[in-house]
Amino acid sequence: MTGAGRSIGVLVADDHGVVRSGLAMLIERQADMAVVGEAPDGIAAVERALADRPDVAVLDVSMPGLTGPQAARQIHAHDDSIALLMLSMHEDERYFFEALDAGALGYVPKRAADADLIDAIRTVAGGRTFVSSATQGTLMRRWLESGPGDRREELTARELEVVKLIAEARTNRQIAEALHVSEKTVESHRANVLAKLGMRDRVELARYAIRRGLVEP
Repeated sequence: MTGAGRSIGVLVADDHGVVRSGLAMLIERQADMAVVGEAPDGIAAVERALADRPDVAVLDVSMPGLTGPQAARQIHAHDDSIALLMLSMHEDERYFFEALDAGALGYVPKRAADADLIDAIRTVAGGRTFVSSATQGTLMRRWLESGPGDRREELTARELEVVKLIAEARTNRQIAEALHVSEKTVESHRANVLAKLGMRDRVELARYAIRRGLVEP
């Protein structure tokens, strides 16, 4: 997280030079941001992230060497203070969930980058999650189009632990301390659970926890 008056340092990783340059130019136009590094593939993205320690790493989902999620996992394992933001040409929900599982706090489709990228960078730099309206719309349409039996309600053991603690009115810090993870990881799990279950807030998660028998009513 950046302090008052300090620029947000951003790493941009994309294997297409024209796209990478365009993103860098867009970021550099912002008074509160600075590009501190660029990378043409996933391996270089990890190296630059650990060397430059940006506030935010913008990672293309599809890169040679390591994919965006693979690079994100390596970066997150070494330094979870770096906020991870995925940029993707894919709008399949599998890529979205994979990004969250890798520790990303935000996901922006490339077609929405002009409108959403800058807001997304500021949001994840502040430790909050960002999902573009385009992605939300895609997930909602697929949720409505799918049958009840197809809807994803399978949560991992760790996600169920997070849901239980949220239902017990624990704060993100308390949950992080209980599970020995970072607050950003807790926020990622929470966003993943909400997306999987099609829910919006803690109240709905608490009701879900009661139905599942995770907590007493």
